[in-house]
Amino acid sequence: MVAEQGGPEDQKPQSDEARSAFVPPAGVERHMAPPEDDHPTSEFSIPAGLANEPQGPGADSASGAGTGSDTIGSAFAPPRTYSAQHSPPAFTPAHGSPMIRLTKEAPWQDRMRTMLRMPVAERPAPEPVQKPDETGPAVPRVLDLTLRIGELLLAGGEGAEDVEAAMFAVTRSYGLDRCEPTVTFTLLSISHQPSLVDDPVTASRTVRRRATDYTRLAAVFRLIDDITTEDVEVSLEEAYRRLAEIRRNRHPYSGWVLTLAAGGLAGAASVLLGGGPLVFLVAAVGAMLGDRLAWLCAGRGLPEFYQFVAAAMPPAAMGVALTLTHWSDVRPSAVITGGLFALLPGRALVAGVQDGLTGFYITAAARLLEVMYLFIGIVVGVLLVLYLGLQLGAQLNPEARFVAHDRPVVQILASMALCFAFAILLQQDRSTVLAVTLNGGVAWVIYGAMARTGHISAVAATATAAGLVGLFGQLFSRYRYTSSLPFITAAIGPLLPGSATYFGLLAVAQGRVNAGLASLSTAVATALAIAIGVNLGSEISRLFMRVPGAVGGANRRAAKRTRGF
Repeated sequence: MVAEQGGPEDQKPQSDEARSAFVPPAGVERHMAPPEDDHPTSEFSIPAGLANEPQGPGADSASGAGTGSDTIGSAFAPPRTYSAQHSPPAFTPAHGSPMIRLTKEAPWQDRMRTMLRMPVAERPAPEPVQKPDETGPAVPRVLDLTLRIGELLLAGGEGAEDVEAAMFAVTRSYGLDRCEPTVTFTLLSISHQPSLVDDPVTASRTVRRRATDYTRLAAVFRLIDDITTEDVEVSLEEAYRRLAEIRRNRHPYSGWVLTLAAGGLAGAASVLLGGGPLVFLVAAVGAMLGDRLAWLCAGRGLPEFYQFVAAAMPPAAMGVALTLTHWSDVRPSAVITGGLFALLPGRALVAGVQDGLTGFYITAAARLLEVMYLFIGIVVGVLLVLYLGLQLGAQLNPEARFVAHDRPVVQILASMALCFAFAILLQQDRSTVLAVTLNGGVAWVIYGAMARTGHISAVAATATAAGLVGLFGQLFSRYRYTSSLPFITAAIGPLLPGSATYFGLLAVAQGRVNAGLASLSTAVATALAIAIGVNLGSEISRLFMRVPGAVGGANRRAAKRTRGF
């Protein structure tokens, strides 16, 4: 029929023989491709028509420059201009990266600080100091103990880097690897990742209350030192028991002893600024009244800002009252300035600047904001009294710049008495009071020799004296294996800018705003010089100590967190 009448080319294919659009048309020779296994190819292979030049002797077989099916190129092969003898410094050296070894003779603070400043991939595996149970360390309990220890340190005024080092030391001593502590002004957290395939365990704790007690701080440091020492066995239960005893212990000095210490501090500061016995007595009474008034406000639940406002008013009122009585033998400026010495937040300022210099910028900003609020509270309290005194006709002399130059022995003794009273206010251990008193006396001698005898800038002299305070304080702390704060904070008491603060506030109260701001800026510069000097002295002291590092005596690593770009 139709199929018989037409030729072969007119025959229509059946439905199961449908022609594809990719089938070569009739008359075109069809080349069969070889099996895929016989001729492997890759998207990184060299395209056809390009010759692979040999890269050097023996490169024909190493880099795939052969012929036929052996020609396999790779995008990861070194460029032909690369030479192993003249490799750029970005490549890993032939001897590899140096391994970090921790010297156990160094204090645990330096060892853990070095670990924190080291990349995670380069940290050596932990060597558990305390023996865990057969089932391994109890991760939740170790993390909880670490957070409780960090809370006591942060609430006691310790720097953020030292708190992180202490938390890191506790976790590594109990055999926990890959732990990352994080410290901010009010929040502590720590994360532990058992392995790369397990979920991390994270715990946190909030610091809601701060109390200055350096005796408790020293006890916590002794506990950490025992935990990190191989010769002392401290189980988790024993560590919890000792920590509970530290928290329950009462302060070494009662409230009335602290009030007397505040009076002694103010009286010693007034003598340091040129006052006599009567000035000492009046300044001490004013400071004690302010301290008890602040205790009353604290008992009523008022915030700390209003406590500083209330504490600053009685010393200023005593100075204004002396001016109104026209006593010529009494320096009202020395009375008011002495009362301010007991209120200036030198401890918080040093801790804030130290956190900023070590890279903890969030914590540093929070601490400095706290210092600003406390300082504003002092300003408000003093300005209220000074303005009222000016309205009553008090003749406050802003030109009465003091300090007598003809009695250095009295000033040295007054500076040491100031440091002694300051140490009592900080609730220091009795064994550290003598050392910090001597440290403060040396600092005042250096300041007096530079600023008054050598006529050097007061800010530069203050920074130098504070640097020596930090240097000696760090050496004392390493000798005692404890925190450096008990040996530093009270020693900077004589260097605090009390007179510049008072004269700045007086100028503002009298309407001379420009002169007042200039004096207050001098006070701020002096305070920053104290904080930076203390931190620099502490860092310099570590340069002469044996610290952990690479084999061959590598230097202590710095905190490389930002590089400016």
